[in-house]
Amino acid sequence: MKSKFIAVIITCILLSNMGLTQTTIIEDFKPSSLNQPGQEYPQVNSQGYARFKIIAPAADSVRVSLGLGGRGGTKLKQMPDTSWMGTTEGPMDEGFHYYNVRIDGGKFNDPGTLNFYGSVRWESGIEIPAHDQDFYALKNVPHGNVVQVLFPSPSTNTSRRAFVYTPPGYEKSKSKYPVLYLQHGWGEDETAWSNQGHANLIMDNMIAEGKIQPFIIVMTYGMTNEIKFGGLRNFKIEPFQTVLVDELIPYIDANFRTIAKSSHRAMAGLSMGGMETKMITLNKPDVFSYYGLLSGGVYAPADIKDKSKVKLIFLSCGSKERPDSVKSAATALKDAGFNAVSYISENTAHEFQTWRRSLHELAPLLFK
Repeated sequence: MKSKFIAVIITCILLSNMGLTQTTIIEDFKPSSLNQPGQEYPQVNSQGYARFKIIAPAADSVRVSLGLGGRGGTKLKQMPDTSWMGTTEGPMDEGFHYYNVRIDGGKFNDPGTLNFYGSVRWESGIEIPAHDQDFYALKNVPHGNVVQVLFPSPSTNTSRRAFVYTPPGYEKSKSKYPVLYLQHGWGEDETAWSNQGHANLIMDNMIAEGKIQPFIIVMTYGMTNEIKFGGLRNFKIEPFQTVLVDELIPYIDANFRTIAKSSHRAMAGLSMGGMETKMITLNKPDVFSYYGLLSGGVYAPADIKDKSKVKLIFLSCGSKERPDSVKSAATALKDAGFNAVSYISENTAHEFQTWRRSLHELAPLLFK
């Protein structure tokens, strides 16, 4: 009897090693919410798997590269109708993902889906439905506006672009509003927080639910230096700092109804935008009173010379990043007398679901 029991265990181990115990893929695939009108692929299922179909009858190989910079990938197989199809090896994290298609070594976008600016190019995008997606869903609530502005930038000898979110009722009101300056990550631009992050919908929904007091969000381009991926140590903050502090903020205060005081001004950013936030808030302590680093590093108590100027430090990341570093940094800041808050997005990595959730947690803490 004992020998039979051991044989069963060995058989189970062998089957596991052969990949025969993998989760069965449920065939309830539906088109991604980010597909072009009328396009059936890419598709996602209830488990978070993604399935792709590419029409490239003369190709020798087709691969879908997923994630920031197109790392990893899913090999597609040519079908009898000469199309190429494939499904990810496992479920993907909830939320938004960039991807591109490699056909015989060339990099292309998937014509089936919409494009989003990331990795210093327009990339294809796919959305894996999230269990908590309600907080950024498009709902029947009053909506604010996201407007494009072109502001003069003598330091760069041009006019630069920013997008400004104004909350519902701004046009009819005479009130003045606090401002959050919200920065994108490496390889992205000022469209990222609205398009990939749904910052405007997150704000609209929280305002409608009475969870936050309305405020303005300003989003502008932060890559004033031509820095390649992995080369952020060579990034010089001074050019962007000049654009933000000396050019953009005065323009926003002159053209929008803002409360033009540091006590009603916040800066936050994701990834590289967090790095920019940390540098600028430390270099210009009289400009902002609320700081937010979203997967963008941490502050140490010794970094900040005058704690009386800082009303909030918010630190966040995904649970698949470095959560212990974020938690311990927040604890050290609290012990030093700062109002510090940490947030960890469960089961996400360095990706927009982490940052959507982070903004959702940060917004109610601002301008108290």
